[in-house]
Amino acid sequence: MNPIWIIDDDRAIRWVLEKALEREDIAARSFASATEALELLEAGTRPPQVIVSDIRMNGASGLELLARVRERFPQLPVIIMTAYSDLDSAVQAFQGGAFEYLPKPFDVDHAVALIRRALTESRSPEDTEDLSAITTEILGQAPAMQEVFRAIGRLAQSSATVLVTGESGT
Repeated sequence: MNPIWIIDDDRAIRWVLEKALEREDIAARSFASATEALELLEAGTRPPQVIVSDIRMNGASGLELLARVRERFPQLPVIIMTAYSDLDSAVQAFQGGAFEYLPKPFDVDHAVALIRRALTESRSPEDTEDLSAITTEILGQAPAMQEVFRAIGRLAQSSATVLVTGESGT
C-alpha cells in the first residue's frame, strides 16, 4: 500500500496526523506545501493512497492541488482540511471532487476514521473487480447513481440541506 500524503503548512498538524496514523500502522509522508507534493507527483513518483491537504497554504492552495490531482489521478481520494470552515470552501472542495471536508480543529480519531474510509474506497482495480461480484442492496449501478451515493455519504454528517431531483423510476 502506498503511503498517505499529509500536506499542511502547519508543522503541528502534520505531526499529530503522522503520529495518529503511525499508531494505526498506516504509512504517511508529510509535505509543508502543495507545490512540493505536486512536484513529486509530476516527477513520476507513485501516487499516494490518499491525500489529506489544507486549503490555505503558501504557494499552491489545496484546491489547486485537488484540481491537478483530479486531472492525473481521478480516483485518488483527497480529504480537504481547513481552519476557515465556511460554506463556500466546503462547496468549492466538493465541486472540485474532494472525498471529504475536514474542518479544523478536528478530533484526531475522526480524522483517522475518514482516512480509513478513504483507504477502503481507494482500492486497486483488482480489488474492485472482486467486489463487483457481490450483490449490493442499493439499487442503481449506473455511474451517475454511484456518484449520487458517494455524495450522500459525504454530506450525511453535515447540516446542509440537500435536494435530489429527477424522474422517479428511471
